[in-house]
Amino acid sequence: MAEFIVVYGGLFLLSFLAATIFPAQSEIGLAALILSQDYSLALLIVVASAGNTLGSVVNWALGRGVERFRDKRWFPVKPDQLNRAIAWYRKYGRWSLLMSWAPFIGDPLTVVAGILREPILSFVLLVAIAKTVRYIVVAALTLQWL
Repeated sequence: MAEFIVVYGGLFLLSFLAATIFPAQSEIGLAALILSQDYSLALLIVVASAGNTLGSVVNWALGRGVERFRDKRWFPVKPDQLNRAIAWYRKYGRWSLLMSWAPFIGDPLTVVAGILREPILSFVLLVAIAKTVRYIVVAALTLQWL
């Protein structure tokens, strides 16, 4: 039981952190666990997706209050990234959240969704789809190594 909590809890935390201001590579953690062949593939994908989606909800919440913190040095998104993400979001609307999995633009998009007051339900649905598909692709590519 302790191993279950450490492995799945660790993957959840890693995936959560990867979606926030902390640099983390959840794909590497997921791939390593898949390669070990000791854990449920479906559960690994669900846990990683849930953690990463919840981390994006933190970004959305930060976006809701961004005007107070936007110019702070510790703010997770650089001004040029934020401006690019705002332009992208204004052009494509909520559907741009399907790109929330993408490096460099994904996290800023989730912050922008908060800034532009995207409703939480549509936000979570679209981000969860994007994050889950990404982890399914990572899993499929990883299985090619077995």
